[in-house]
Amino acid sequence: MTARIGVITFPGSLDDVDAQRAIRLAGAEPVALWHGSHDLEGVDALVLPGGFSYGDYLRAGAIAAHSPIMAEVKDAANAGMPVLGICNGFQMLVEAHLLPGGLIRNAHQQFIRRDQRLRVENADTAWTSQFEAGQEITIPLKNGDGGYICSAETLARIEGEGQVAFRYLGVNPNGSIDDIAGLTNARGNVVGLMPHPEHAVEPGFGPNTPAAMRSGIDGLAFFTSAVAAVVASAA
Repeated sequence: MTARIGVITFPGSLDDVDAQRAIRLAGAEPVALWHGSHDLEGVDALVLPGGFSYGDYLRAGAIAAHSPIMAEVKDAANAGMPVLGICNGFQMLVEAHLLPGGLIRNAHQQFIRRDQRLRVENADTAWTSQFEAGQEITIPLKNGDGGYICSAETLARIEGEGQVAFRYLGVNPNGSIDDIAGLTNARGNVVGLMPHPEHAVEPGFGPNTPAAMRSGIDGLAFFTSAVAAVVASAA
């Protein structure tokens, strides 16, 4: 079977087409979905892409979390469908309470862009099964509101239950508590992270020097993991 993975476009989405390309390179069929619709068009998995939905008014991702299609996203996620939130999409997932905690302005109050080293903390999710636990990867990062926060009680729970999916290595670019770069829900089908795996899916794009952004394909495994999860669930 060919997995069909939907990418939802919101007003202000910037990386929806990039996510569609990544899905295609992973061997799946990308399906463009619209925030104002209530139809998921029978997709097998979902991606909430990066950008600045609704201009990041109120809080980043807060308005988008109440878009019409998010009712269907929540139902699908709660039923076990793989859902990935990238950057602004991660912000939507926490605002929609599909992932715990919140995301605030970077600690240094500046937008940051860099190739970011990450450590894979949980390789047992629908979006990380093609990685190894402890594996170090490099994924482009670009955000202004990427500081992850949560209560002490929530932090103890997500750390204790293995819900931290990725952790920053080398430098914490935004002040996230415990260097948290990405999370999974307890079931392992919903994953959110601030870095952009869709920008690291094929070689030869961008400079490749110690002083500048690294070209690489470390992000492709996110999407091949989802394809494998969909195929396994259909078997």
